[in-house]
Amino acid sequence: MPNSSDDGISLQPESWAGLDEIVIVGGGLAGLFCALKLAPRPVTIVTTAPIGEGASSAWAQGGIAAAIGEGDTPEAHASDTIAAGAGLVDHAIAHLIANEASRRIEDLLSYGVPFDRDIEGKLALSREAAHNARRIVRVKGDGAGRAIMQALVATVRRTPSIRVLEHVTLEELTTEGRYVTGLIAHGPRGRVAIPARAVVLATGGIGQLFSVTTNPPEAFGAGLAAAARAGAAIMDAEFVQFHPTAIDVGRDPAPLASEALRGDGAVLINSAGERFMKALHPDAELAPRDIVARGVFAEVVSGRGAFLDCREAIGQHFVEHFPTITAACRSAGIDPVTQAIPIATAAHYHMGGVLTDADGRTSLDGLWACGEVACTGAHGANRLASNSLLEAIVFAARVAENIESLLPASAPAVWSRSENGASAAAATGSSDEVADLRQVMSNHAGVIRTGDGLAHAAKYFAGRAREARGADIRNRATAGLLVTASALRRKESRGGHYRSDYPEADPALATRQPIFLDEAFAIADAVKE
Repeated sequence: MPNSSDDGISLQPESWAGLDEIVIVGGGLAGLFCALKLAPRPVTIVTTAPIGEGASSAWAQGGIAAAIGEGDTPEAHASDTIAAGAGLVDHAIAHLIANEASRRIEDLLSYGVPFDRDIEGKLALSREAAHNARRIVRVKGDGAGRAIMQALVATVRRTPSIRVLEHVTLEELTTEGRYVTGLIAHGPRGRVAIPARAVVLATGGIGQLFSVTTNPPEAFGAGLAAAARAGAAIMDAEFVQFHPTAIDVGRDPAPLASEALRGDGAVLINSAGERFMKALHPDAELAPRDIVARGVFAEVVSGRGAFLDCREAIGQHFVEHFPTITAACRSAGIDPVTQAIPIATAAHYHMGGVLTDADGRTSLDGLWACGEVACTGAHGANRLASNSLLEAIVFAARVAENIESLLPASAPAVWSRSENGASAAAATGSSDEVADLRQVMSNHAGVIRTGDGLAHAAKYFAGRAREARGADIRNRATAGLLVTASALRRKESRGGHYRSDYPEADPALATRQPIFLDEAFAIADAVKE
């Protein structure tokens, strides 16, 4: 029988004994790629959903940005990344990911990802908003994320040094001083303490904190919250990217109409048929996402509605070039070949996260982060399209390299596969509690924010974080507090953070702003109601 502590936490259950090397939390692109890069060193992946599921990576439609086309350069890619980030991109990091992109694409090809090719056999490249060149590698038009994840899942499943513990949900990180020693999670046998010499957070984003999102149910900020409670620095938490073209058919998560559609000439119209983006930005539909999102949001709020019109630019080619979007539309009774697609803004990507350096190291020893949960400085205040998957694989590889350089060599492992597919539901908050949290976040920290709304939300989340009895609500509320307190502190509008009471960017605030959890609580506590 496993040992148990007084608070009911199982200590090293027999079937999980030996988890004293590297534990990766998250089964999306960043987590799987990092595990493969660490092979044959023994690694355990802890994931709430089966690997490849419950991860935003699998739903990514556009593709991966890489300057591999004729006439394109990593310098040009970095320049576009910096321009999109509204003054907050770390220039060195932007150049780093642009320069490493081609090598990471080669890695994905070696894992069997079937990227689209032209008639000469070269990788086919498309263009997306705010890119000044065709540099997006795709799979069957809109299936990049799914195809990449399928290839990586298959490779992980046949890699003997990687153990996968599915249906295991992160609750807390364990620490000794500044050193992270493992984690507490909820799994098939209840709560368990899992020790580790190195913990890698790859838990994804925070989209499910909002009522309308393109993110899967697992993306509610558990990794962000656990890291903050352990004492890690959080950076740029206020910057949330809202995708302007979620398909508005009342589904949760909302299906996505990829940016690639606008890259191929689709236009945005309202119910009167007016192309409203032409009056808002010289690049119209291909303006940076924050500007397009606010344009769409304004049309929807006004009652005019917003629609993505692909009929003229794509027409009969829609079904062949965008099969995933076609299926989403047709399942809702919409024919994108002959009808404009109703759209709405949706929480899509968190530019902020756990602060890391160029090797993925956080401010705590023994803790690394990569993917959307991390904040590397690559995205600044507004992520450039198709840089998310690129950043995930670039930093997953760098995390693996850094861990290899720091930990002593270990013997290759061949794990038992008996843990895979174990079924148990993690403790979660009630649906009403979760719905309330999501509504507060959407009402007060959405596309357009105000100081009064953010103050109310920060106060609310601080109270819920302190009072919550279960880890699920505590993590959601803690993540919400970090975002709203950071947004309340930033008295300007920049990128994905727009405040109607401070509608202009302030040059004095063109700097990244870290926050610790105690600071977030202090900001909330200072609010006067």
